[in-house]
Amino acid sequence: MTNLRRPDPSRREFLQQAGVAAAATAALSFAVPHVHAHEDNTLRLALVGCGGRGTGAVANAVNAKGGPVKLVAMADVFEDRLATSYEGLQGQVANRMDVPPERRFVGFDAYKQAMDCLRPGDVVIMATPPAFRWVHFAYAIDKGLHVFMEKPVTVDGPSTRKMLALAEASIAKNLKVGVGLMWRHCRARRALHERIQAGEIGDIVTLRAYRMHGPIGSFLSPPKPPEQSDLLYQIRRFHSFLWASGGCYSDFYIHNIDECCWMKGAWPVEAQATGGRHYRGDDVDQNFDNYSVEYTFEDGTKLFLYGRCIAGCHDQFGSYVHGSKRQAVISIDAGMPSRSAIYKQQRIARPELIWSFPRDQEPNPYDVEWDDLLEAIRQDQPYNEVQRGAEASLVSSMGRMAAHTGQVITYQQMLDHEHEFAPDVDKLTLDSPAPLLPGPDGKYPVPQPGIVKDREY
Repeated sequence: MTNLRRPDPSRREFLQQAGVAAAATAALSFAVPHVHAHEDNTLRLALVGCGGRGTGAVANAVNAKGGPVKLVAMADVFEDRLATSYEGLQGQVANRMDVPPERRFVGFDAYKQAMDCLRPGDVVIMATPPAFRWVHFAYAIDKGLHVFMEKPVTVDGPSTRKMLALAEASIAKNLKVGVGLMWRHCRARRALHERIQAGEIGDIVTLRAYRMHGPIGSFLSPPKPPEQSDLLYQIRRFHSFLWASGGCYSDFYIHNIDECCWMKGAWPVEAQATGGRHYRGDDVDQNFDNYSVEYTFEDGTKLFLYGRCIAGCHDQFGSYVHGSKRQAVISIDAGMPSRSAIYKQQRIARPELIWSFPRDQEPNPYDVEWDDLLEAIRQDQPYNEVQRGAEASLVSSMGRMAAHTGQVITYQQMLDHEHEFAPDVDKLTLDSPAPLLPGPDGKYPVPQPGIVKDREY
């Protein structure tokens, strides 16, 4: 894994901030021996978060090269989602499942019950909305479990500080942790990264990233049904709410941001941005429909990100690097296959092509990230992607906050910011009020750039 240059202070200094060192110390206090694959050679899996991505991660895991792996427990807040996931997996990987009804858990404490079915050295998949990630990760460290967690892993400054502290604790216990930024495991992108670092395109001058398409997932949300609580409505439609997911910006755009910063070999130090809402009718989500963000790296290099979720507009999904000598395509057409390539000039045209990765040699990165994680577990190799995942999540939040406030936001300001979207997320029950409450009109607060300048809503 490549280490990116990052703005000061160091990770150690993060842990000295109020409350964070204490969190790391508490996690470390649950001392267990270093853990690795069991002698019977079967790794048990627990799935926490049974939506589409969690279900897909199980299929990737059991089909990975590092087997045998068996799913033994499942957990979700919603019984119907767990049932749908179970039925879908039965149709795909039934021979690698042993999840009787007594090991299918529903509720806010279900994650504990599912992880309690594992032994130290087994693996838990965390695919709930990211607001819950630090809570579940702390419990996994307590249990001595290896982890695969979906991106993003944080949604604001306080949760990033917690996650960085927990990263230290998991490393100290020799836990292997994968983060679902699967494009980092793409063999084509890795080959391109090596060529860029070797100077084939010259000095990086500019990077561009686009994710523009119609509404997907729970980007839009109509008014809440009267029979459903605000809390469960917001969790079910997590893309719509900043506390649950970081909104569409964090969930959708983190891949493009991360792969560009990987190629640059650094995280940006500040961001300025614009964005807005259009044609919204009675929608109650907190998202902007479009975002335009200018990220600036320490050396002055710019990354321009364009995001849009509006039907009927021009669609584009890809990332590009302009060097002083040549241009490189990191990804194009949604990124799988990546179509990574280098061109002689600053335009994409077949006569200008000088290198491309063979498409028939590019395995699915969703599978490869599991190959890499399981190999690290089996071979007891150092493997922990949490710090990088937290930093990518923070940089995503930095651009989002710049758009939502209309201010220039620095990396350090985002990290130090005290607005925690869901400070009591670890205490939620089915009867709890939601972290975000509606106004008298039933709509939730949305960002107001230039009016609310010091927080996102």
